[in-house]
Amino acid sequence: MTTSVNPPADTPLAVPSLTDAEELTCDVLVIGGGTAGTMAALTAAEHGANVLLLEKAHVRHSGALAMGMDGVNNAVIPGRAEPDDYVAEITRANDGIVDQSTVRQTATRGFAMVQRLESYGVKFEKDEHGDYAVRQVHRSGSYVLPMPEGKDVKKVLYRQLRRREMRERIRIENRVMPVRVLTAGGRAVGAAGFNTRTGRFVQVRAGAVILATGACGRLGLPASGYLYGTYENPTNAGDGYAMAYHAGAELTGIECFQINPLIKDYNGPACAYVANPFGGYQVNRHGERFVDSDYWSGQMMAEFAAEVASDRGPVYLKLSHLPEESVSALETILHSTERPTRGTFHSGRGHDYRTHDVEMHISEIGLCGGHSASGVRVDDHARTTVPRLYAAGDLACVPHNYMIGAFVFGDLAGSDASQYSAYEGELPGEQLREAHELVYRPLRNPDGPPQPQVEYKLRRFVNDYVAPPKSGARLSLALEAFERMRADIAAMGARTAHELMRCAEVTFIRDCAEMAARSSLARTESRWGLYHDRLDHPARDDASWFHHLDLHKSPSGAMEFTARPVAPYLVPVDGFAPVGGLSRPLGEVHAEDVATAGSRDMAPVATREGTAEPEATSAPLASPTAPSGERSAARILELVALADEEPELDALLPYLTDPVPAVRREAVAVLTETLPPGTGTTLAAALRDTAAEVRATAAASLRELVETLPPEPDLRDGLAAALAEPDPVVRAAALDVLRALRLGDAALFAVCLADSEIAVRIEAVRALVSVDAAGELARAAAGDPSREVRVAIAKGLATVGAERPAQDTTAAADPAADAIEAALTGLLDDPDALVRAAAYAALGTTGCPPPLTARAVAALAEQAWQVRAGAATALSVADPDVAVPALAKALADANADVRKAAVLALTRHRTTEEARTALATATTDSDADVRAYAGRAL
Repeated sequence: MTTSVNPPADTPLAVPSLTDAEELTCDVLVIGGGTAGTMAALTAAEHGANVLLLEKAHVRHSGALAMGMDGVNNAVIPGRAEPDDYVAEITRANDGIVDQSTVRQTATRGFAMVQRLESYGVKFEKDEHGDYAVRQVHRSGSYVLPMPEGKDVKKVLYRQLRRREMRERIRIENRVMPVRVLTAGGRAVGAAGFNTRTGRFVQVRAGAVILATGACGRLGLPASGYLYGTYENPTNAGDGYAMAYHAGAELTGIECFQINPLIKDYNGPACAYVANPFGGYQVNRHGERFVDSDYWSGQMMAEFAAEVASDRGPVYLKLSHLPEESVSALETILHSTERPTRGTFHSGRGHDYRTHDVEMHISEIGLCGGHSASGVRVDDHARTTVPRLYAAGDLACVPHNYMIGAFVFGDLAGSDASQYSAYEGELPGEQLREAHELVYRPLRNPDGPPQPQVEYKLRRFVNDYVAPPKSGARLSLALEAFERMRADIAAMGARTAHELMRCAEVTFIRDCAEMAARSSLARTESRWGLYHDRLDHPARDDASWFHHLDLHKSPSGAMEFTARPVAPYLVPVDGFAPVGGLSRPLGEVHAEDVATAGSRDMAPVATREGTAEPEATSAPLASPTAPSGERSAARILELVALADEEPELDALLPYLTDPVPAVRREAVAVLTETLPPGTGTTLAAALRDTAAEVRATAAASLRELVETLPPEPDLRDGLAAALAEPDPVVRAAALDVLRALRLGDAALFAVCLADSEIAVRIEAVRALVSVDAAGELARAAAGDPSREVRVAIAKGLATVGAERPAQDTTAAADPAADAIEAALTGLLDDPDALVRAAAYAALGTTGCPPPLTARAVAALAEQAWQVRAGAATALSVADPDVAVPALAKALADANADVRKAAVLALTRHRTTEEARTALATATTDSDADVRAYAGRAL
């Protein structure tokens, strides 16, 4: 293969001959190097297949996962959630239109996937005892597993792909963009595409093809007007949706859009999932919680949109009521892992979470299986309706599948596809010619309309005519516009390979726009709240439409539809009873007549009041004698190159001891990425580096790798020595890793309770909890000068107390239990309200004996609402004869969070008639959370 020489900037790229195509061969072809694609490639290779992974960008930093992840939305962790409950939850959230067999794969395999990711080095939040710190965000089910250090997930996955044993099986071709899946004999046999840097045409023959190209994030146009300012990853232009459609696969649920709440004027999520466990929540301008829906769904978005449009809008993510420690923790997560530009955005407006709540709005529309229910139809092994063609991740229709589901279905696809070997027949010539024409047509008209203009026009039509609320007339106008856009797209001009990529993406967006409009026109009902809100068919119609709506490309090239009954459920769900049955062919869906406004032969008619409307090459490295800045840059370039060679520790040692801190820092980063034997102890030694930047990088690396580091004595010694370092970042990280790896003891940890830094003392508290050191925690309870530390101690005492068996009143006294009770009793007199609140809340876990019950009842009248809420929590385990009357009165508290705490406490007493009566009164509360929890309790 000869190396292409780029022409001058003003000279269009030459159209390559189809006969000069580069041909690649593999057993399993994976298209897309994001979440699902990397897992599919790894699993297929582990099963012995030769894998080719194509990515139009670079796998190291491609896909929606590239910037990291702040948490898992659907972690079904044993002991915290049940798979059947999760399946039922997703079924309700999707108005019953689900294939439960696919959802159940995520529910039953998700925990093993979490453990597999941990073995790779992905870190999920755990409590002091090493259990997963699953949070309850919705009113039912605890499925949210935070990843506060999840910014490096993609880096971890790339490290797995580059392991020696994987490199023998997986060939990665970056900067290659497929545009069509090739089929022969009714099955997938490969793909056709081009190199987005050189422009060379590429054809692939394969035994099986896995599509993992992500959502169609560039469908609607953001309110900002920026083409790439989308809520979803803007590189995801619907590539896989279009390729699956043109290959003959069925797609389903395309009328069920993805629409999300986001920060006003900033196309990023407001992250209620992250903020909720810290005490944040969504409110209207009066500060009232208003969301009745129990799961992230179209119904929730309908409630959200209605509130924004009402006189109660705007809508906010409320954070200003939170204490400083919670706000600081949220800033750490939201301004780094989730969106690094978020802090800059707020700062530019002079907004601070301490003084300003976050105004929210609604995103543009998109297509996404993982966050909604629109995608390629797959079975429970990720097979599409075209043999040997698979789909996984946000592209596949497995509703609300999120990150863990993408990994699970990537794994399923890789496993099943690995049974096939490379196709040996002739590749289909006509399909190759059509793909070649699609790619290179813009080069024949280099001065034609540029891609940004054509794409903007196309996506404005999507906003104008397809975004909900929908109507038959507007959807019909959309189809007319998209048909006209074929000519605009055919006239687009390009001069470079990069521009060819963008032009090809516009064709995918147009395909997806037509699918979305025709599917929305076909389903003549409203369902999924805001996702499919038909103004001309406002009611849900289960009699006619308790069906999946499937679409496919007919032999004549038309878009045809089928109404497929929902299969009988594996998990019964109240309110839905699918019976299966035969599918109903719908054929083509035609646009309504929208050429004129009403009949041409009739005069305008006024609708009287009360009358119903009718339905309608790398640079040379510097020499050793070069200037220091030039030399260090060269050393860093050497390290970057070395990372791809999976170096042993000895090869990195010269860089780890380099006199320039920037080189040592990069060496630590490469060490973290390549993970040779001895990494742990080397990183621990780097904690004592003379440069703060190196120490900080080593500390972050140890936290990142903690799940993969062997708990060796040398590592313990290195971490213990770091506890004497002057840098508090080092001391905190050392404590965190010692705790997580079970390498410390109470004596080692207790010394750190006297540390001068608050963050270090909090890590010491967590470490003491991990070894159930109740005595040390109790002794520290009253003496620490920091409110934040005293709150952490109160919570830690609750955790340790919860681990202790219930006391037998006839047995000898338990000194530890007595110490916990005495410490919490002392904290009830703390001068700080947040500490008192935490102490009362802890009693709700450790027990609330009669003397403390009386104090909790009295505390329901305290001025600080946090104390009143904590007192209500304490009464959840108190004598019901005393607790229930007090909690019933608390249901009239002015603060909604106090009323919510009272409802949750009464729930634990609901075996008494008085508690049930009180809960019944709360079902009409003005606060959505209060009435929802009361309803669930009854």
